[in-house]
Amino acid sequence: MSEHLRPPISAPSHSPTLNATDVKHDQQDPEEDIIIGTRTPKPYYRQSFELLEPSERLLHRAATVSLSQRRPSPTSAHNSNPASDSGTEADDEHFLKGLPAPKTRLHKGLRGRNEPLSGTSTPLLSPNAPDEDGRDPDLNSRSGFSTRLKRSEAERARRRKEVVRRGAEVLLLACQGVLVASNHDVQPFIQTYRKELSALGWLFSTLLALYPLRLVAWAYRRGNPSKQLPLSVPTSFDPAPALYPQLIPLFVSLLVAPNVEGVVLPNVILSICSLPRPLIPGAGYWEEYSSTQWLLSCIPLVAGGSATDPEILTLLYPLHQTLCLLLQQLTTTSLLIAELQLLSVALINVLLLARSPQVVILKALLWGGGLGIIALCGKVIQWGISLARVPKWRFKRPSVSKSGSTSGFWKFFRAAKRTYNDGKTDNEEVLSDSDHAVSGHNRNRSSATPSWDLSTLKGRTRADSITSAEENSLRQANGADVRFDVQELPSPQQPSSRRHTLPSLGRITSIVRSQTTPSGRRKRSASSNVRAFFSLTQGQAAVRKWLYAGWVYACILAVILVGVRECVGRYALAGHEPVGWALGYLFGDIPEFRLEVVKAGLERWICLPIRADGEASGALGGWVQLVRQSVFGEANTRLLLSGYWLVIIIIGLAVVFRLSPFYEVDTRRKVFHFMMVAMFLLTIFIDPTYIALALSIVLAIFLLVDLLRTSQLPPLSTPIAQFLTPYVDGRDLRGPVVISHIFLLIGCAIPLWLSLAALPRIGEGPLAGWEVPLRDISMVAGVVCVGLGDAAASLIGRRWGHRKWLWGGGKSIEGSIAFATAVFVGLMTANIWLFVGGWPSTVGMLSRVTREAELNDGFGAREGAGAGVGELVMDIIGRLWEALSQLPKVSWSTTVVKTAVCACMASLTEAVLTGGNDNVVVPVVLWTCVKSMDMNLR
Repeated sequence: MSEHLRPPISAPSHSPTLNATDVKHDQQDPEEDIIIGTRTPKPYYRQSFELLEPSERLLHRAATVSLSQRRPSPTSAHNSNPASDSGTEADDEHFLKGLPAPKTRLHKGLRGRNEPLSGTSTPLLSPNAPDEDGRDPDLNSRSGFSTRLKRSEAERARRRKEVVRRGAEVLLLACQGVLVASNHDVQPFIQTYRKELSALGWLFSTLLALYPLRLVAWAYRRGNPSKQLPLSVPTSFDPAPALYPQLIPLFVSLLVAPNVEGVVLPNVILSICSLPRPLIPGAGYWEEYSSTQWLLSCIPLVAGGSATDPEILTLLYPLHQTLCLLLQQLTTTSLLIAELQLLSVALINVLLLARSPQVVILKALLWGGGLGIIALCGKVIQWGISLARVPKWRFKRPSVSKSGSTSGFWKFFRAAKRTYNDGKTDNEEVLSDSDHAVSGHNRNRSSATPSWDLSTLKGRTRADSITSAEENSLRQANGADVRFDVQELPSPQQPSSRRHTLPSLGRITSIVRSQTTPSGRRKRSASSNVRAFFSLTQGQAAVRKWLYAGWVYACILAVILVGVRECVGRYALAGHEPVGWALGYLFGDIPEFRLEVVKAGLERWICLPIRADGEASGALGGWVQLVRQSVFGEANTRLLLSGYWLVIIIIGLAVVFRLSPFYEVDTRRKVFHFMMVAMFLLTIFIDPTYIALALSIVLAIFLLVDLLRTSQLPPLSTPIAQFLTPYVDGRDLRGPVVISHIFLLIGCAIPLWLSLAALPRIGEGPLAGWEVPLRDISMVAGVVCVGLGDAAASLIGRRWGHRKWLWGGGKSIEGSIAFATAVFVGLMTANIWLFVGGWPSTVGMLSRVTREAELNDGFGAREGAGAGVGELVMDIIGRLWEALSQLPKVSWSTTVVKTAVCACMASLTEAVLTGGNDNVVVPVVLWTCVKSMDMNLR
């Protein structure tokens, strides 16, 4: 998990406002802070002290110990640069080949302290650490002076590089803000919300300016610091949690504000809600909800009014914090803190501002379906995970009767055993203390497996000591290996020997639970949730797994068929039944299907689309739109697109399976990126609303499939895990969620969803709101960025990336140049296709489309009735020739310059970004640049 989620050790009670910066350096192991990354391919086998408590979540670690004041680590040479989360870097295979071992468990006296998780970066400054080098006798010697000097110089150099990197990151965000503010559609909303935006700016600047002063005051209250200004910049400095969750949603809200009412003010409040906790005075890290931050989030409401209910806006802070806690519980260590904050802000925007049918369906899937499954199946899934963690040898052994024995014999044997146990005290009084023996009847007790307690065995003699069967029962009951220490006693004069007895061999002095393995490694103690299943046999455990799986599958079907279906039909489809509507949406243009629906009288259930006039419809969208509506039909076009996607998926999977024995995992993963380009780059303008709906449904399926995989319930969990295992990378091994394919899909879908949110809607009947009259080049920003830029940077950087950036890391200058080039080529290709296809763009085309629609209302019916096939073909050819003839007349120089600027912005952001997943953040950055610069050909 991100290092920002681990809070520092609490300060004394006299300084409650600066607890986030209190670090007890003298009790902290220096090597643990140097080692970067504690990932494990077994996410459910983490230690309890490595997981965050509810009060410790979503908090930033504000103070880290400087590397110049820590002891050297043998692994520091490999971890000097912060680990990158990009899939485009040249050494992407390093995460798979060199995963560090899990963190060793501390001794009993050191448990419970706040050890940092993977990484040690912090978004803020830290107080100057005490001089640790003075405590090392080796460094105080003459030979250690030069070592300390070299180390200090190396750390200063790394710190300078890190400052340059983070300065470039802040500068890129500032340039992005300037581009957004310069957009002529955004400027009126900046004037409208100038008070709220000013309040946000002053608040953020004040908190940033006060934070160093608070650190200095805290340092002087703790004692006399060694420096006059006791502040230091950590060598691992990542400002992403203090930048991206606050600025990116605000930029996006301003760009979609012309078409989405009341979107700016909620995102201004959410920007305050997502501020790092150390910036908030009086906010303790142990608090799940900070009253101070909640009060600060209400300042924009006082500064100005809003069309949204003020009560809803006031409750945004507790909603945001609760959602972050829930997401952190579900994803554990899979997401960084900036990613968690951005995900929470995005989900809240979907919840509050869903207007179009596609976003309403996405809202029903994520909110309705997600909360329903969590409420009904959350506990059962946790039980299934705990049961899957139990090894087979830990289960109770089933009682197996010997073959050939009669039931009467076993009844007699059980009765005899009970009699023996009842008379055990009497037998001990009869036996001599100096010569105890074990009767033959006692030896035959090995067939039974009674339950034993450790306290009942201490002090027993060898004569009445446990047998091997009793020892096995004891091991099963206590869940660990047991070692029996026997102390030999002097042999006294033996009395007359008895038959079927053994001489005394000693007394069991202690029975100690073995805490180490034969190799000396400390054993991992099972949690209470896991130990609860030790009493089951292996067959009972299998039956229980299937019962859990049956309940989960039944609940999932109930949530989908009842809750989600009802919500979609009522709020997204204007009361139409979703299944019948989907049949008409896909098959409504097939004549045979329409005839059968009419014959069966199912028009009220299956919504057949209205057949549009070919000529009138084609006038709105050029020759491609004419072919779509008049030649194939809109519903048939959707079927053709679906078949085309299916062919691409089959070919892509065949290529991946073919490359598996010969190429490494990163090369095989990039095949999926190119599949996204082939599927959506040229088809996204044909029917963007259908593609947006398809991406929403596929995202819900991906989340559901990964939930079934992590639940480890039969029969789907194992096949899904086996299919995904060859394609995971270091980011997927952080926690239980495999995020690569999910983030790949989200990166392609978010720019399309945002572009559709900024466009007007048309349509009639059951398809009202399911068509957009305009197209925008920003729709393909995600496909171009993830599919082309990311793949090109990875493939080129891995093979020819020899020049690293100034700040180091895995990113190379050659890879960044390849990223920018691929994005430039992709945007130019999409722009030319948008112009040649004849779709109206979002620049000054809405009034023209409206006038053409009014003219077609008067003349479309007559022309459509008299137009034949030949005239339709000629019309298509004429429109295509007209579009091609206009290509030399467009303003190529302006478009080329704007496209190059957008490509460079995206490439540089990908090079400096470490606090978020580049497959999600970089496409949004590219979308804001493309949308702000108005780069459509005209």
